[in-house]
Amino acid sequence: MINDKVLGIILGGGQGSRLYPLTKDRSKPAVPIAGKYRLVDIPISNCINSDIKRMYVLTQFNSASLNKHIKNTYHFSFFSSAFVDVLAAEQTMQSDSWFQGTADAVRQSMHHFLQNDFEYALILSGDQLYQMDFNDMIEKHKNSGAEITIATYPVNAKDATSFGLLKTNEDHIITSFIEKPAADLLPNWTSDVGEEMKSQGRDYLASMGIYIFNRDLLVELMNNPDTNDFGKEIIPQAIDKHKTLSYQYEGYWTDIGNIDSFFEANLGLTDDVPKFNLYNENGIYTRPRILPTSKISGTILNKAVIGDGCIIHAEKIDRCVIGIRSRIGKNSLISNTYMMGNDSYESLEFMAANNVDVVMGIGDRCYIHNCIVDKNCRIGDDVRINGGPHIKNIETDTYLVKDGIVVIKKDATIPKGTIIG
Repeated sequence: MINDKVLGIILGGGQGSRLYPLTKDRSKPAVPIAGKYRLVDIPISNCINSDIKRMYVLTQFNSASLNKHIKNTYHFSFFSSAFVDVLAAEQTMQSDSWFQGTADAVRQSMHHFLQNDFEYALILSGDQLYQMDFNDMIEKHKNSGAEITIATYPVNAKDATSFGLLKTNEDHIITSFIEKPAADLLPNWTSDVGEEMKSQGRDYLASMGIYIFNRDLLVELMNNPDTNDFGKEIIPQAIDKHKTLSYQYEGYWTDIGNIDSFFEANLGLTDDVPKFNLYNENGIYTRPRILPTSKISGTILNKAVIGDGCIIHAEKIDRCVIGIRSRIGKNSLISNTYMMGNDSYESLEFMAANNVDVVMGIGDRCYIHNCIVDKNCRIGDDVRINGGPHIKNIETDTYLVKDGIVVIKKDATIPKGTIIG
């Protein structure tokens, strides 16, 4: 199979400052999503579902939890060449610096990649939400004789300035590329994207940050130490010299770049027919946990996604994603909230022996709205958190408010009776 000649390279991203505080103690690919997964599970699962089973994940910030998750999750047969390995930035005889960009991350890791037999490198982002079968993209790349293929996505004018835009000829070969153009340049960058996309105002072809490179070309391009980024330097410089194909994708795709997009992507999973559909044959894989079923007592549930092992006594949960091992007390109202859950349980004996005043989870008679509750948080009884546009951006030791979304920091304790917003 052609996929025996494909090597997956997943870029873990930089410091993840736009996702802070979710990235305070973990790398961006390790951020929990959808109540039971991590962001890195998305590209890895897309690869596995496309029969690509040799993957490297490149990262340099807070790698410990990512390493642990991958080690505990992705086990292949002893008789298989399949693997998922994390490569953190490392000092070598050739380089003593951290990754300076996406291309520099690949360059510094090339000596690991070249230990494998491959003809095509599939380079992916570690912070996007989508489901794509890469087989079609790989096949079109091979059949077109391209040296580079870029997955592209039609976007509207509002979003276009945040992406690299491109134009193609009638054979879908890229003829020009611009990184994050100013709004006044957009009229020159419209593309023929098809009638359905045009009807939605999505007239611009944006790079998804998903690339296929022929092996020999990637080695050649990585020999230039002056190019650090694919979008800003490698792609614009390559399209005039190397045949570069646009592979247009029109399924669901979103870039998890900031707190707002992360929040909406998770709450979108509660829709009757979510755009990102977990309920199909080619699902998303993650760490297998031996957890009991969730127990729910006297709670009205509306548009709720509930993870395994939860104990819920809330009065109502409305448009929420509730993560594994979550506990929610009596008479609490939870809405528009992503609760990531807990890494472990607290037993009744432990709580009694240690005089635990605020247990892990959400207490009794709480009101929580427009909120992200990170892992292992303790929210006491009678707490009121009311996120929304009325509340100003602020950061404290235990929470942060950004664009109306209240983020309770990992391991934080919110005392009984606290009012936020």
